[in-house]
Amino acid sequence: MAGNDGKGGTGRGGAWQEREARIFAAAHALIAERGYGATSMLAVAKAAKVSNETLYRRYGDKRGLFARMVEDNARAIRAMLEAAVAGEGDALAGLRGVAPLLLGMLLGERAVSLNRAAAADETGELGRALAAGGRDAVAPLLGVLAGRAMEAESIRAPSAAQAIEWYIALLIGDMQVRRVTRVAAEPSEAEIEARAQAAFSAFLRLCAAG
Repeated sequence: MAGNDGKGGTGRGGAWQEREARIFAAAHALIAERGYGATSMLAVAKAAKVSNETLYRRYGDKRGLFARMVEDNARAIRAMLEAAVAGEGDALAGLRGVAPLLLGMLLGERAVSLNRAAAADETGELGRALAAGGRDAVAPLLGVLAGRAMEAESIRAPSAAQAIEWYIALLIGDMQVRRVTRVAAEPSEAEIEARAQAAFSAFLRLCAAG
């Protein structure tokens, strides 16, 4: 894994983490300015003040770089969900706990910038990377928690996958589209928390087990 040499944040791993953060920041700025198609590995290397060879050695190609950026953006959410799945706590508490983090990530500037670039990428390359590193990685973990809640008869739904479709729809609605199209501003933490709570309450009513 990038940045993990067993020495912590003060060793070579920490130095690479700082460099990778600079690379990601440069790439985000470039796609916001130029779009995905017009952003080259060389341009990212120059903006991040690293060698082009470093980028190709680390990520393989541009798709590999942006796929890693998508994964990095969803890292905290995956970590929280993986911990909830590995543990024996209340599955519904896990679904509730991740909601504000998931919503904040999806409506944040980095995710929005990536989605804007993906929408303009006629190859579909960035869109596929977004799906693979984002929803396709997170939804199955949410589904495990929904399945456990169904087994415990805390909620009812045709399937765990359907329950998560409902949950995501209630949580996000058209907010990400509105952010991508510049109709809506980035919400505050208080607004995110309020929407997450409202979505979870609506989800419980929709999937009422009683």
